[in-house]
Amino acid sequence: MSEFRWNPLLDTWTMVATNRQQRPHLPKDYCPFCPQHNSNLPNFDVLSYNNDFPVMSLVTSASKQSKTKNEIFKTTAAVGKCEVLLYSPAHDKQLYQLSDAHILKIVELWNSRFKELQKDKRIKYIFEFENRGEEVGVTMPHPHGQLYAYSFIPAKIKEELQNSKKYFQKHRKNLFADLNAAEKKHKHRIVFENKSFIAYIPFFTDYPYGVFIVNKKLKGNITQFSLAEKKDLAQALKKITRAFDKVFDRPFPYMMCMHQTPVNEKKYADAENYYAFHIEFYPPLRAKDKMKYYAGSEMGAGAATNPLDVDDCAAHLRKLIG
Repeated sequence: MSEFRWNPLLDTWTMVATNRQQRPHLPKDYCPFCPQHNSNLPNFDVLSYNNDFPVMSLVTSASKQSKTKNEIFKTTAAVGKCEVLLYSPAHDKQLYQLSDAHILKIVELWNSRFKELQKDKRIKYIFEFENRGEEVGVTMPHPHGQLYAYSFIPAKIKEELQNSKKYFQKHRKNLFADLNAAEKKHKHRIVFENKSFIAYIPFFTDYPYGVFIVNKKLKGNITQFSLAEKKDLAQALKKITRAFDKVFDRPFPYMMCMHQTPVNEKKYADAENYYAFHIEFYPPLRAKDKMKYYAGSEMGAGAATNPLDVDDCAAHLRKLIG
């Protein structure tokens, strides 16, 4: 069963997908993402294909597409798309171990899938992300990311959009332009910079090594990037993810999340005035063998705590990037 259930307390949908309970924890000697184990895979450098255990689908029956009339128990069809994005046919390659040209192919894959999925007017938000490490629930270590194309605006994105718009209405400035400028002036939290992107651990983040990568020209989504910007994004990702593994001298788990402007949504048609493409990293380690858990205060009340000083973390990471 797959459906969306309305949460009136948080003004958003909960996605119910009982099929995902059957997702396998695969043996160490088998990987369905490796061409030698899966004859259905074509020869590829990078590849997108439909998730075998999707939360959402673009194919739904007409009877399931209408919302229920009950104001409390409100449901609707789980319309959307879930894809797996394979970064490489090589099972043991990390993102930063790939060539610059290969990482550019990954960026182009993100770009092409965004461009294609936005054509479906039912899709309102396209979310490209990567989970890395068992600590964040990864069951298949083969280098890959994912894509969720939602038929609604997810709660965290909606909150960012609304607050960015409030800032724009008050100051007549793009919040991300001011964030970039403020961090550039402070200097100490910047970990990497090239012509197109600036990467820093924000003053306010609740993750010790929670790097943001922000587009300097404040473009809304990846389809608007020039070839030079795509190459610069590939470079930034390679530098930062390589340094992550040096932080505690061990594979560094993280969630890497691309935040971009919505699509096919009139309410946010002006979002490029106040919002911008950026990548947010959520790395759960606070020490080599210690996790930063989202526990009572964080999960129950939404009141986050950062156990480390991000200026110190940024200095450490900046040194590792060199």
